[in-house]
Amino acid sequence: MAAELPVQLGGEPMRLLGPRALWWPARQALLIADLHLGKADVFRRAGIALPSGGTEDDLQRLQALVQQQACRELWILGDILHGPAHRAAWHRQWLSWREQHAALDVHVVRGNHDRQLPHAALQVQIHDDLRLGPFLLCHEPRQDAQAHVIAGHVHPQVALPALRRRFPAFWLRQAQTVLPAFSAFTAGVVPARQRGEQWIACVEDQLVPLPVR
Repeated sequence: MAAELPVQLGGEPMRLLGPRALWWPARQALLIADLHLGKADVFRRAGIALPSGGTEDDLQRLQALVQQQACRELWILGDILHGPAHRAAWHRQWLSWREQHAALDVHVVRGNHDRQLPHAALQVQIHDDLRLGPFLLCHEPRQDAQAHVIAGHVHPQVALPALRRRFPAFWLRQAQTVLPAFSAFTAGVVPARQRGEQWIACVEDQLVPLPVR
């Protein structure tokens, strides 16, 4: 196990990070997907009792990554929000976090949960699918003949029978990388593993590469 793993994506040196993020050294950019701010608030408004602290915990993890990597850019590949942008506790927590990192360029590629993003006043730059260097940054994975796709949306996980648990995972396919959900309060799917694909599980902020079939 290791806290980070160097990889080549689209011919570009990158690093997978155990806390469910991708580091792009050439741009000093951190890439994550599926932050789902306020998800617990949405559930509580629906009458489902959940403990507080989900957004705060995720932002503390994100802050640690930004500081460790001397980050200049943060790219969130969809679903920064989970639902309507109510001014709940998560909104104050995000703005406080944003104030602490005012010099950080924060970009959001719009996801399927981000319909209210233009009205949420999160102090971020909003994009639709975007070509950047050798990459196509998007929320939902798709094939592209001209670029290596980096996406989220799927919340990929792997089942590790020895530990009797499922863990978030990076899913590396031909010309496509799917990031694990950054939010700790998310479910996920365990796709059928195909020949030649690479899976790297995130286990307590450490990376566990699975054998390639």
